[in-house]
Amino acid sequence: MELPVFPSPPNEPRFLFERSLISSADVEIESDESQFKRWVTGARRTGVGMGKPFGITVHRGRVYVSDTMKRIVHAFDIREGRFFEIGTDGPGQLVKPMGLDIDQNGNLYVCDASLKQVVVFDRDGKFLRRFGEPENFSRPAGLTVDPNGDRVFVVDTGGVSSKMHRVLVFDAATGSQLKTISKRGKEDGELNLPRDATIGQNGNLYVVDGGNFRVQEFTPEGDFVSSFGEIGRRSGQFSRPKGIGVDQEGNIYVADTAFGNFQIFNPEGQLLLPVGMRNSTPGPARFMLPAGLAVDEDGRVYMVDQYFRKVDVFRPARLPATEGWLVYDPGLKP
Repeated sequence: MELPVFPSPPNEPRFLFERSLISSADVEIESDESQFKRWVTGARRTGVGMGKPFGITVHRGRVYVSDTMKRIVHAFDIREGRFFEIGTDGPGQLVKPMGLDIDQNGNLYVCDASLKQVVVFDRDGKFLRRFGEPENFSRPAGLTVDPNGDRVFVVDTGGVSSKMHRVLVFDAATGSQLKTISKRGKEDGELNLPRDATIGQNGNLYVVDGGNFRVQEFTPEGDFVSSFGEIGRRSGQFSRPKGIGVDQEGNIYVADTAFGNFQIFNPEGQLLLPVGMRNSTPGPARFMLPAGLAVDEDGRVYMVDQYFRKVDVFRPARLPATEGWLVYDPGLKP
């Protein structure tokens, strides 16, 4: 089967569908003995799948996916060829993990919508700490941390009857709340049902302003800079924007649940390319309920689909398949 490329021929491709992550079997390296047993018995290979994936973040070939149904974070380590789960028990037990992000040291920050707290783990899933007062949140959903791991920005989606449509800023080390960004409204700098956020290459905060069908840019101190987007059905517009990410060139990637794709914008908010398609039949680059989105160090793009319970990975056409962090290294296998 010919795999999708974007844009489609005869245009020069810029992104290629590379792979899907559906279960642990997609990353774990099977032993020779296990392969032989399956060959003898005719059994199909199985793995641990996802229940209702939502958020995603990536660090050096390790893909973290929150699962609101299974109440855990799945860790797919493609480079090491292994899979494990985070937040299953103990002081770091999760209830409804949603937004995820990771700092340059590999510490994982999880926004738990039921606990109404941020739970922090190291790269291997060891619980470190938690912070945030539940009474200060309405419906926390998205989360991003600055690259140095100094500040954590938590998106509080709010609701129809709530005025708490905003971003709360915390000191990542102490957990103390530093400030609140924005309030409910439709004017520049105001938010309505915000969904997710990310930090751009310029250090500014980009927030998916879902109820206003736009992306807004703020300084780290919370001052409004600019916005782009409007409601509509055409490319470059938004219907149900959700996940967001940025690449090393400052381009902005926004997942749209209704469109079944993600759209790439330049730093000025101009559309560069839509990727993916809405479809009720599963397949490469086909989505029914996209949610979280992440861009890794090599420019690969990862998008979660809740309906098909998968993560699709797209590789920049300029990057050879054998290069970057998403390549299995047998020397790293535990």
